[in-house]
Amino acid sequence: AALYAARGNLTPLLLNNGIGALAKAEKIENYFGLDHPLSGHELIENGRKQVQDLGGTLLQDEVVGISWNGNYLVSTASTQIEARAIILTTGTSRKTLKIKNLAKLEGHGVSYCAVCDAFLYRGESVAVLGNGEYALHEVQELLPVVGSVTLLTNGLEPSVDFPPKVTIIQTPVLELTGTDALEAVCLEDGTQLHPACLFMALGTAKGSDLARKLGIRLEDERIIVNEQMDLPGVFAAGDCIGGILQVSVAVGEGAKAALSCIKYLRS
Repeated sequence: AALYAARGNLTPLLLNNGIGALAKAEKIENYFGLDHPLSGHELIENGRKQVQDLGGTLLQDEVVGISWNGNYLVSTASTQIEARAIILTTGTSRKTLKIKNLAKLEGHGVSYCAVCDAFLYRGESVAVLGNGEYALHEVQELLPVVGSVTLLTNGLEPSVDFPPKVTIIQTPVLELTGTDALEAVCLEDGTQLHPACLFMALGTAKGSDLARKLGIRLEDERIIVNEQMDLPGVFAAGDCIGGILQVSVAVGEGAKAALSCIKYLRS
């Protein structure tokens, strides 16, 4: 996507954090035009060099939120970046968090967007599930609005420093209870907590998390796009939109999303 955007005379900033599924591939042989097998890491590095040679910029940082102020404002762990368009190519998580009743209570006391929903719980006690930069971002959005915040790390050590007023509990979460709305967060040691809302921010923000913050429609964690890979002012491609999870498919979708983005900005 960045490659086509650069060739379309845009100025793409390619943001990524860590290693995705492709970088773990030992040998790729089913990609058009390769005269010998490449590792996923080699293929990625070749692509990054192409983007840089065309004037694109690469930045390794963790995206923790996206908001709108007339342009898109992308918040990372270390800075904020303003952009006229966004192309989400975040891949998909191969692992899901297995907490009983989590999916059932989404939107009914379980939230994925502090900036969207903090006001609904002003003055109340809430919990955040997470342990890193993404969780810290959500905590910072909540603290000025809600009454108190409890951080649940689900058995992990906090990887960043959280404000002193945040209560930190490392005991793993066993299940959520509630019929029509969240009633309790049950921990593995038998403790029950009763937050007004549980905000999910475990690990790093996935494409689906960022889509939720923008109010974009999801189905089974897949970002829904039209034939132009177009959302309302945002674009998406690759494994984050579902389908056949292959690099050849993702490359084609990235090209289509970038061409649609070019057309959108020129108009």
